[in-house]
Amino acid sequence: MAYYQDNTIIWLNGAFVKAAEAKTDYYSQSLHYGYAVFEGIRSYQTADGDTKIFKATEHYERLRNSATALNMPYGWDTDEIIEATYEVLSRNNLQNAYIRPVVYAPANMSFNPNKESYLLIAAWEMGLFLGEKLLRVMTSSFQRPNPKGFRIEAKASGHYVNSILASQEAKAKGFDEALLTDMNGYVAEGPGANVFFEKNGKLYTPPTGNILPGITRATVIEICAELNIPVEERLFTTDELKQADAAFFCGTAAEVIGWESFDEVKFPATWNDTLSRKIQLVYKEKVTAAGKEELSKAG
Repeated sequence: MAYYQDNTIIWLNGAFVKAAEAKTDYYSQSLHYGYAVFEGIRSYQTADGDTKIFKATEHYERLRNSATALNMPYGWDTDEIIEATYEVLSRNNLQNAYIRPVVYAPANMSFNPNKESYLLIAAWEMGLFLGEKLLRVMTSSFQRPNPKGFRIEAKASGHYVNSILASQEAKAKGFDEALLTDMNGYVAEGPGANVFFEKNGKLYTPPTGNILPGITRATVIEICAELNIPVEERLFTTDELKQADAAFFCGTAAEVIGWESFDEVKFPATWNDTLSRKIQLVYKEKVTAAGKEELSKAG
């Protein structure tokens, strides 16, 4: 996939520049140690034709929180960088896009703190990240990192080596995606996506603590409240998950995507008849509906 072309524009430390001409420091802690934080954000063409960044404020506030958790200096104003992000979309003629802000470190081969950070905002066209069909998912041999060893709530670049290894393992074995457990063997999350399962008219999802608290996860819980669907956050095992009626991943890139099977065990409910499918449809309506704060910056 070509993420950029000769005329693609990014926002880099306060200036709009061509991606093909942008430079980075090869002595950065980010390149050598994975010491960076990022966000994954989606924009959509709404029903009335405008461009909407979904939950832009929440994403950029999480970016700030992630940087703070990793002791990375962060001095950008959320409203200003939301405006800059809309400008990146406009200059690249994008509506249905994936937006990638990255806070990265300057040259520093030591482990000493930095006095400044840099910010990149890039975007590219994105359709369905995991496709349209229901997923075949397997339990990964990799586990999520011990939360005592990391700031697990931060969306840190280095953490995602774990996700890459798990996803590559699953695909090499003929599955669509992986599911990772935590250090105690309880279900945690997918590579870059949270997990829910449905059983007897109720949804279940792992609690925070060993997972990234996803913005899409929070949106799904909001939708359940609107639809009067009960949700319980608790620990559960892979064996319990195999007894579910249905299951799905959710994340900014993944959106809401159902599972066909887990470890070759097929779920008994017809996906189109599930509460999970109803949530999937409502989520799609939310992200393409006319917004308030975000759309006001679209011009």
